[in-house]
Amino acid sequence: MNDFKKNYLIIISGPTASGKTSLSLRIAREIQNKFTKNACIINFDSLLFYQELNIGTAKPTNDELLEIEHKLINIRSIKNPINSFEFVTLASEEISKAHLLGKIPILVGGSAFYLRAMFTDMYNSKTSSPEIKKQLDELLAIEGINGLLNILKEKDPESFRTLHKNDHYRIYRAVEHFFLTSTPISEEKKKREEKNPYLLNPVGSNLFHCYLNPPKEIHLNIIKERTEKMLKDGLIEEVKGILSQGFSGKERPLRAIGYQEVISFLNGDIKTLEDLSEKIFISTRQLAKSQKTFFKKITPKIAYDPTRDIDKIFKDLELFLQQ
Repeated sequence: MNDFKKNYLIIISGPTASGKTSLSLRIAREIQNKFTKNACIINFDSLLFYQELNIGTAKPTNDELLEIEHKLINIRSIKNPINSFEFVTLASEEISKAHLLGKIPILVGGSAFYLRAMFTDMYNSKTSSPEIKKQLDELLAIEGINGLLNILKEKDPESFRTLHKNDHYRIYRAVEHFFLTSTPISEEKKKREEKNPYLLNPVGSNLFHCYLNPPKEIHLNIIKERTEKMLKDGLIEEVKGILSQGFSGKERPLRAIGYQEVISFLNGDIKTLEDLSEKIFISTRQLAKSQKTFFKKITPKIAYDPTRDIDKIFKDLELFLQQ
């Protein structure tokens, strides 16, 4: 008899448009039908957190969200972006709840950054205080990014040297970390790099990490088709609706691929629908390439070709659940 007290944990990762959502639903159904255990899907895709973003994120449909229990989808507004520390806190809580209730959690997403933050102790960051955020936001408003760079130059010269001046988010984060801890974030990074920074270590869980890696040409065709489908399904109208609610378009989630290009199109910087589709396709292709490079370093995992290895995935899954 299978022992489901082992705290099974399934991760389905892979680059954008590799079939993670559809596979996660199939695996959840398999667990519930064949093993008569409940499964829940926990999102670690950085855009599915947000209520306003739907078409451009390839979010599961309402029917899919109702069929299988999903966590960490539609939990925030884009006016209140989630950071890695908050994600780790929320996801850890959901995994613990699932195990306590005898469910098998399935983590699904393409954000390797969040996966590392979750299982490699990548950040031991404290939550920033409102006072520090107010101080930094005021400095940013008065002096721009140079005000933060000047602080880094004095307090964390290593980060000042390595961070690009246009990487506003990480510059802000580095200054915020120093104000919180009185230590440079670059020192913390060096300590982490002494260990294997890509080794997933889900303490207390029995891990099955399924990494989807479709062949390049097939993957490019899927990306192109998905781009065209998003535009056909109303991505432009979705962005118009978001902007009509008073959002500026500069919110961090709206700088994501698909949304930033549509905003440029609406502003007249991209002239035609054909150019818009092509720019989204090129950006998505570049993202997929960088994701594959990042995921290649992460261990442990089993890589599968989702176009021909589905039977093997389910065979391996069955063996895993029978351990």
